[in-house]
Amino acid sequence: MKSEIFVRRSRIEAPSEEVFAWHTRFGAFERLTPPWETVQIIQRNGSVKDGDQLVMKVSTPFPIQWVAEHRNYIQGKQFCDFQVSGPFAKWEHTHLIEPEGESACQLEDYIEYSLPMGVLGEAVAGKSIRQKLGRMFDYRHEVTKQDIMLHQQHKGEKMKIAITGSTGLVGSALVPFLTTGGHEVKRLVRPGGSGLNIAGPASQLVDEVHWDPLTGEIDKESLEGIDVIIHLAGEPIAGGRWNTKTKKQIQDSRIQGTRLISQTISDLQTPPKVLLSASAIGFYGDRGDETLNEESQSGAGFLSEVCESWEQETDSAKKNVRVVNLRFGLVLSPAGGALAKMLLPFQLGIAGNLSVLGRQYMSWIGLDDVIGIVHHALTNEDLNGPINVVSPNPVRNSEYTRTLNRVLGRPFPMNRFPIPSFGARVLFGEMADALLLSSTKVEPSCLVQTGYEFRHPKLEGALRFMMGRK
Repeated sequence: MKSEIFVRRSRIEAPSEEVFAWHTRFGAFERLTPPWETVQIIQRNGSVKDGDQLVMKVSTPFPIQWVAEHRNYIQGKQFCDFQVSGPFAKWEHTHLIEPEGESACQLEDYIEYSLPMGVLGEAVAGKSIRQKLGRMFDYRHEVTKQDIMLHQQHKGEKMKIAITGSTGLVGSALVPFLTTGGHEVKRLVRPGGSGLNIAGPASQLVDEVHWDPLTGEIDKESLEGIDVIIHLAGEPIAGGRWNTKTKKQIQDSRIQGTRLISQTISDLQTPPKVLLSASAIGFYGDRGDETLNEESQSGAGFLSEVCESWEQETDSAKKNVRVVNLRFGLVLSPAGGALAKMLLPFQLGIAGNLSVLGRQYMSWIGLDDVIGIVHHALTNEDLNGPINVVSPNPVRNSEYTRTLNRVLGRPFPMNRFPIPSFGARVLFGEMADALLLSSTKVEPSCLVQTGYEFRHPKLEGALRFMMGRK
């Protein structure tokens, strides 16, 4: 049975020992998994040393279990993963890191693989597998470079970080980013919250702390000595059509959770240095073509009222710690959120503008830049109060539609089905005006002033990166 060879090499501007350590920490697999891939971790045992295993479910396109076992571990230089069972007839992946002087190294991924069914398997899927590997490892190497570059800027500053909302779109990307940087993370988990299926040394970097914002319960002792609290928890805003009950859940989950976190900080003998608390650009309301920054006043409507009250609940914590209110724009990732819901109709060529002309502004941000901005807020003491977590280049809805179609290879003229305003209101009720039809043109003034460098400042570049479509 003939084996295929795939190789990808990149120079990383960091010492080889740092790059190797990054790969061995909990979260590396999650950071290296492209957001367009559907992968579920079933169980992990250990890290990347000989005999350690990772069990996952992958879609190829049908779900199949893949058991990978690590072998040939050489400290500071290499580790290999071998498929024990899974979609390939053979899969041997060597991760090799060679120093290039004291401050740089060469990262090499060398894969020897065979497809099932021999010649027939190669004829049917060989080309697509090679293309898929190219897309995947382009993404992996870029993430490795960018993440390690950020961690290198503050190496030696290992923090203890507690985080709520760790299973959401932002939290599930943020936790592995932090742990691969060597930080210790405590996940605040509500009753019935999901675990991470960790066994072995990796479990030492991620702990769980009980809390329940609805009853006011929280394990305060476990938060003594924490350096940072990142508060992201809240009922999804776009989970379904709004009614009196869902609006109350949206509001209460934010107000009660933030109040409990702030009160707990005030009660701690050794409070954290920083509280990063989620908010949203819904604070500004529907403002048409007006350019907005952190100094702009709040708007009108349900979301504006929620965001204003949400941020006010952090006031009691400001007496003791530096507080940053993260006003998130539209967070884009094919792994979840709005973009994931939009992809199928766009791929089918039946999606169009929201409203006939699509002139409303969308202030967006890519998920990897969200991670970078959170890291920037953690480490930059000049940041206080609200910051707009958005790209410096907001777009009108019509431009968003054209750009996403172009990235997906769908010519815009095929999309002749704009959703008129009245149609959106019929389908989504009050939520349509607040989330789909409102125009909010927001600038990230505080981020620009404090020197944050955006990974993907333009929409097309961000979409191509996160979907592996160069």
